[in-house]
Amino acid sequence: MDLLLNKEFMQEFLSPIWLSIKVATISGIIVIFIGALIGRIFARRTFRGKAVLETILMLPMVLPPTVVGFFLIVVFGKNSLAGQAIEWIFRQPIIFTWWAAVIASIVVAFPLMYQSAKSGFEGVNRDIEDAARVDGASEWRIFLFISIPLASKALISGSILSIARALGEFGATLMFAGNIPGETQTIPTAIYIAIDSGNMKMAWMWVISIVLLSFFMLLIVRIKKE
Repeated sequence: MDLLLNKEFMQEFLSPIWLSIKVATISGIIVIFIGALIGRIFARRTFRGKAVLETILMLPMVLPPTVVGFFLIVVFGKNSLAGQAIEWIFRQPIIFTWWAAVIASIVVAFPLMYQSAKSGFEGVNRDIEDAARVDGASEWRIFLFISIPLASKALISGSILSIARALGEFGATLMFAGNIPGETQTIPTAIYIAIDSGNMKMAWMWVISIVLLSFFMLLIVRIKKE
């Protein structure tokens, strides 16, 4: 009986952790790719409306998570074109699925990766890139073999910070993905429910877990900067 209870206890404890790691990893990969690409474009090009567009991209960093969650529901809800298209393709709505948690994490983590990538690419010597163009290198080869290596410190820092931000996302995830145990319950939402129900033992275990994960990720950032 005790073994069965311990097994159920560990499953309840580990489920939000594994889901949080899965959500943070998938959203982190997407954010790293898109953030590096857009950061490179904005670091090298000037066009009309750039400041406005850049401000829109950075908005999730300062908006309340509930506002981000509200916009996600509006954009991907059943009454929206995107929501109807997703439901038609996958035969189910995306709201209240773990993919909704991934989307929420992408939105809130993107500004960190974008800002780091842009700063890193702005610090790359353009003369080196121009020399590669003179030698006949394509823009993609310059981006992959010159720009990225030279901006690697900023890109690594942005990657880790964005993954850490995705790991700790709460408000937008709770609104958009919900809090379904075993399905959409991440560590932050699990902590909220545990405290609300008075289960302080489980809350402490999840708090310690996410603090340790976040600590080691931030420690790696500090080490890479030195």
